[in-house]
Amino acid sequence: MNQTLSVALIFTISGFLFCCNTSKPKKSIEDLRSAYNSESTFAEKYAKFAQAATNEGYDTLAKLFLAVSKSERIHSTNHGKVIDKLGYDSGTAEIGSFEVKSTIENLKAAIKSEAFDMQSVYPGFIRDAEREKVPEIARSFNWAWNGEKTHLRYYRNASEIIGKGNEKDIPFVWYICSGCGNIYTPANVKEKCELCLTKQENFIGYINKTE
Repeated sequence: MNQTLSVALIFTISGFLFCCNTSKPKKSIEDLRSAYNSESTFAEKYAKFAQAATNEGYDTLAKLFLAVSKSERIHSTNHGKVIDKLGYDSGTAEIGSFEVKSTIENLKAAIKSEAFDMQSVYPGFIRDAEREKVPEIARSFNWAWNGEKTHLRYYRNASEIIGKGNEKDIPFVWYICSGCGNIYTPANVKEKCELCLTKQENFIGYINKTE
């Protein structure tokens, strides 16, 4: 075999191996776009729920809705950043439709949404990202997944408290990690976020304000 043919063969084989090892993460990117849109929708929905709760006199529950809305916005932002980092254009998130009803009905809807995302959506998304070996996507999904667990716990707790007629016992102050969106009460706030290690000084506090 002459030298020219040998060199050509080497480049052909190298090119084939390169192509085989650079497959794009198609499924996890589709999942990421879906999560980007849904988290943006949740952020809008819970902000509207907070406004409705305030109008009905559920001031403490309104603060919880606002805190979770901000948390969902951070999840959405994180997902969008990963989309852009991987060379895709995140664009403007598509906001899905939702209904705003009575505050009690809204709380039930929030519990249902968080339970579905936590149990049925993110576990599959995380498996897809891990299978396609995209750690950036898996991390963003894991942060959101653990955030949904926290949201669900606080929403269920609020529902129990309201069921007993003690709405004022729902925490009025909330802290949101600016890195991953995890939320805390004054009773369980940490010096560093337990998910992403962001320092407490960089948390967002919701104390008698709506932003």
